Amino acid sequence: MKALLVTLFLAVISLPLAANLAGVDGGDPDAESRELAAFHWDAPGVWFEDHFGFRATLIRWYGESRLFALGVSPTTAVVKGRDGWLFYADDSSIEDFARVDPMTPDAVQNWRDAIVRTRDWLRARGIPYVFTVAPDKHVIYPDELPPTIAPVGDVSRADQLYTALQDLGVAIDVRPALREAGARERIYQRTDTHWNDRGALIAYQQIIAAVRLRVPATPPAWSRGDFEAVDRDVPAMDLGRMIGLARVLRETDMTLVPRRPRRARVVEPAGAKPTDELGRIVTEIDDPSLPRAVIFRDSFVSRLVPFLSEHFSRAVYVWENDFDADQVVRERPDVVIQEIVGRHLYGFIPSPELVPEK
Repeated sequence: MKALLVTLFLAVISLPLAANLAGVDGGDPDAESRELAAFHWDAPGVWFEDHFGFRATLIRWYGESRLFALGVSPTTAVVKGRDGWLFYADDSSIEDFARVDPMTPDAVQNWRDAIVRTRDWLRARGIPYVFTVAPDKHVIYPDELPPTIAPVGDVSRADQLYTALQDLGVAIDVRPALREAGARERIYQRTDTHWNDRGALIAYQQIIAAVRLRVPATPPAWSRGDFEAVDRDVPAMDLGRMIGLARVLRETDMTLVPRRPRRARVVEPAGAKPTDELGRIVTEIDDPSLPRAVIFRDSFVSRLVPFLSEHFSRAVYVWENDFDADQVVRERPDVVIQEIVGRHLYGFIPSPELVPEK
């Protein structure tokens, strides 16, 4: 009996090596969103980690056993919520929901200083400024988190920031409109960190309303009636990939298909889609009567790009949290929009000194 167990054990642990020798690839594009590493003599371990025989299968089995058998997430970076919801747990996301670590007075003042210097520098050049915080999924759907996670504080960092900026006339709080819409239908993805088209539409409408108050030449926001609601069954998104179960789990992507043609086209980089998560995307409409815009953003703007771009003859989307005066000088926009996701109020510290004084 012992000999049989030893033989079975040796056979099992030898399978990955046998698979490598036989040329069986351990990678699975549904388990990972990146390209597998090529072999280099100076770092063979990296190649072996990616090409370990049956690697994707083992990851999937591990994920399924944790999620379905034990009812817990396979990784600490993702929290298993209720009713098939997954929540991002890294970047202090759970701390943000629990409100356990508010900003210090100095941190709040630093944020205010950065926004004031940005506003004043732009105002001196006749350029309006709109600032907003994109709320994480847990802000709009707290009831979908597990009952073991609960707020311990009364004020979030976003609350602190909006309070500090309320007299400046630049900050737009999109949370109330999103909460109202979220009570009617699902506006964030279950297996992704971001809002879906329907949530993006609500945030976009709030942003464009604020832009129009400052730049009247901006066309009104598209309404819900300008779109057809289409539900699409798709593989699980970024959080599903993080737990290795993108092929196992499914997502209903609640999209909005425009009933009239979009005019904006991506001109940089060539061949890119508006929703591609790139460091710089430029869209244009051949209509000089429309204003120009520079948008400083993170991943939450990816779904906003197709909506926002319809309002500008040229829109430049720059993936960075800090304000970049050089981009504005080069582009000479009629408005600057700055967005940052709520959880980044933990890891990101703005640098007022980067904004020129004049």
